[in-house]
Amino acid sequence: MVLVFNKFPRIKLNGKHKCFQGWDAICKRLLGEIEKFDQELKIITVETYHGVNDRQIINELKKGLSPDLFIDVKQGMYPPGKIKKLVYPDVTDDRIFGYMTRLKLAQFFDPEKTGRLKREVHQCQKGLIVIYGCGASLLLEKTDILVYADMARWEIQQRFRRREISNLGVENSREDFTRQYKQAYFVDWRVCDKHKKSLFEKMDFVLDTNQNDTPKMISGKTHLAGLLEAVSRPFSVVPFFDPGPWGGQWMKDVCGVNKDEENFAWCFNCVPEENSLLLDVDGVALEIPSINVVFYQPEKLLGPKVHARFGDEFPIRFDFLDTMDGGNLSLQVHPLTEYIQENFGLHYTQDESYYLMDAKPGAEVYLGLKDGIDPYAMITELKNAQKGGSPFEAKKHVQTWPAKKHNHFLIPAGTIHCSGKDSMVLEISATPYIFTFKLWDWGRLGMDGLPRPINIEHGENVIQWERTTSWTEKELINQIEEIAHGDGWREERTGLHEREFIETRRHWFSKKVLHNTENNVQVLNLVEGDEIIVESPEESFEPFVVHYAETFIVPAAVGEYTIRPYGKSAGKECATMKAYVRG
Repeated sequence: MVLVFNKFPRIKLNGKHKCFQGWDAICKRLLGEIEKFDQELKIITVETYHGVNDRQIINELKKGLSPDLFIDVKQGMYPPGKIKKLVYPDVTDDRIFGYMTRLKLAQFFDPEKTGRLKREVHQCQKGLIVIYGCGASLLLEKTDILVYADMARWEIQQRFRRREISNLGVENSREDFTRQYKQAYFVDWRVCDKHKKSLFEKMDFVLDTNQNDTPKMISGKTHLAGLLEAVSRPFSVVPFFDPGPWGGQWMKDVCGVNKDEENFAWCFNCVPEENSLLLDVDGVALEIPSINVVFYQPEKLLGPKVHARFGDEFPIRFDFLDTMDGGNLSLQVHPLTEYIQENFGLHYTQDESYYLMDAKPGAEVYLGLKDGIDPYAMITELKNAQKGGSPFEAKKHVQTWPAKKHNHFLIPAGTIHCSGKDSMVLEISATPYIFTFKLWDWGRLGMDGLPRPINIEHGENVIQWERTTSWTEKELINQIEEIAHGDGWREERTGLHEREFIETRRHWFSKKVLHNTENNVQVLNLVEGDEIIVESPEESFEPFVVHYAETFIVPAAVGEYTIRPYGKSAGKECATMKAYVRG
């Protein structure tokens, strides 16, 4: 049975806000605004995030604005060969891993070339000039109108897969998706984000071209109003679903996604770096990257302590791993904090846990090592299997545990693990999700028909060999304790492990329960029950309805809020899983 699952949650903006749809309306609005400037020479700068459809936007702007001079700042960049050398220390030759760049967008530009572009501008005495591209706002110290064309990273990934776009400053649209994504993750998005942070208060308009044929534009003030609205109330980002070689069938029914797809392996329902946020502007859904909220209002969203510790990053990730009628995930391990700092330049690692939303009889989780194993023999067998030898016998070395609905398995970094087939996992983890060292993938190919990258060398450096059966059972399996209860509710601590910075609490309730953020961002998922409603005791935000399996964020600035069963669940017992950063 298909349940109600909101795949397109919106944040509604009240008041007089307008959204301009279609290129005709967008260009007409820009022309109307530029006419207000009482001068002969007028300049519109269109700054873009990586991944926009440059060809389409340029054509539409030229047609709709009829500028006297159009400058594409890409002409001011270094040639692709030099840019490849510039980014190589961060991109490396590795197929998956690199280093978080310290480059800035200005370093992609040739001073001699940009000097020529500036002279072209200064030679114009009157008329309309449009300066366009990634880094356009760097060309001149001042512009009359600044438009920011933003782009959600999930859509960028789809454009990589469709071979529609290249990495920043190069022409590589035909390259392997994995390598394009890696360069974007470690370099392109980092330099664009640094630059975008400096422009929030300067944007006159924000342009949404995530859907090529349906461009939308709002004012910069409306954009900021949307970000401020987000941190004043509970909200959900837009979940996205993706198939995988081990993917299952559970989400097709429960989340109502496309049944024509072979499978769905992942649902990323709280990864603000890559998810989108939909702003409801006068009845129109405008899409922006949800990371904008983190960048613009980090303290109100995260709270001062979390912000001080993690900076402008959202440290908690929720996602689904669906293996119902699918296969095992890859056998894997995550790097220790000191390893990820030393080798990849990140200051924290991907600690995580598996919370079982559902499981078939016989489902298992692989977690920890068996007592008495020989590390050398295990690594040797893994390497031989990867070279085409006998398949790796995972159960010979790795302990398996029965997996049932509402079980919680804790997975601190350095612990070998994977979810087995026929289970539905809510993965609660820290954010740097690209750093997974796959050890064995059961001899499968990826969805692209290529072998999935295996990282045995990294893995053997971080596996904690003492985490064997007895230790794992004592430390990581269903560490559930009741810590409080009252009329119609009880609260349980379920983890995470003491080595992990995330705390998780499960609340069972049949009546209204009072919660408080304690000035610390919280992420919740409805793990039992059809519907709940989140309300403000002081009516400071509109009631927020949550359906089964939906994830939502409660910003630190919200303070007190209540949750109670609602709709079909009224009077019944429901349960939420809550995660937050330990103080």
